[in-house]
Amino acid sequence: MSEQNPYERLGVTENASFEEIQAAKQRSIEQYRDDSQVLESIEAAYDAIIMDRLRMRQEGRIKVPDRIRFPEKLAEVSPPSSSVSVPKSPSWLQRSIDTPSQSELLWSIAVFLILSILTVFSQNNSESVLPLLMAIGVCANIYLLNRKEQRLGRAVLFTVLGLLLGIGLGSGLATLLGLPNSSFTLSVEQLACLVTFGLFWLISSFLR
Repeated sequence: MSEQNPYERLGVTENASFEEIQAAKQRSIEQYRDDSQVLESIEAAYDAIIMDRLRMRQEGRIKVPDRIRFPEKLAEVSPPSSSVSVPKSPSWLQRSIDTPSQSELLWSIAVFLILSILTVFSQNNSESVLPLLMAIGVCANIYLLNRKEQRLGRAVLFTVLGLLLGIGLGSGLATLLGLPNSSFTLSVEQLACLVTFGLFWLISSFLR
């Protein structure tokens, strides 16, 4: 087998296509997979054919496919991945959702956390303090919303909706907990304020 030229070693003619050469190489490897010397000879014959084809290409005698000339490019090209279409949210929702910065988030947390703490400790004079705290919370929410896009009407609307929703949720939660007859020390008004301040924090932080 050593006296054969590379084409004869692979069992192909000099006019064989690249696909035929590759197929012949694979057949020979499968046939002689237990003989390491023959496998080395097959690899050497294949390399010799490739070099011969490159030489012929430089002489303009044949056109060598790109996969022979630039085999490394095949590894770089990955098959196009099937894109899964994800339904987008409505445009009006995208315009309303905001991603707050760290400073904005800390400011809103600080404001409504302080108001919540004052609400919890306003046990003895809650009738006079809670309306004041609620008014401060409303003003703070309007301010925090309005400074984002300078749209006062939108800020007032979101604040009023948050106020009504917070009072409603707080009252409903108080009914479920059995306030004020349960063991909880909070009153119905205090719980409603706390829920409202929580909604105000969400609105001022994540809406615009």
